[in-house]
Amino acid sequence: MRPRNVAFLASIAAGGLLFAGSMALVPVRQACAQRTEISYSEDIAPIFRGWCVSCHSPGGEGYTASRLDLSTYEGLMAGTKFGPMVIPGNPDDSNLVVLIEGRASPEIRMPFRHKPLPTCLRQDIWTWIFQGAKDN
Repeated sequence: MRPRNVAFLASIAAGGLLFAGSMALVPVRQACAQRTEISYSEDIAPIFRGWCVSCHSPGGEGYTASRLDLSTYEGLMAGTKFGPMVIPGNPDDSNLVVLIEGRASPEIRMPFRHKPLPTCLRQDIWTWIFQGAKDN
């Protein structure tokens, strides 16, 4: 057999093994969410302070548009003039996750007109909501 054929067959075999093994895995998000407790004050509030509060606090552009105040836990849980941002235990239906992942529309993905939040920070927010969105 020629080296190209061997490489092709090996890649097909490896892909098949990876696919077969992945079918037995727990969904990644839930597996990660169950491993460690995420703290609002230690993990989530610093994300908001670094990425969101400049717009989403009284006087900011995001606050003026939506009335969402991310400077405090109470402000987050109060939601916006359009409704709640967090549904404790249900991150996939929480508007906060929908907006930071850009699932509603790429034009209104948060942070607005900036690079997306890094995946690890989005995962922390998802996990915190999944764990009940506690003020801990």
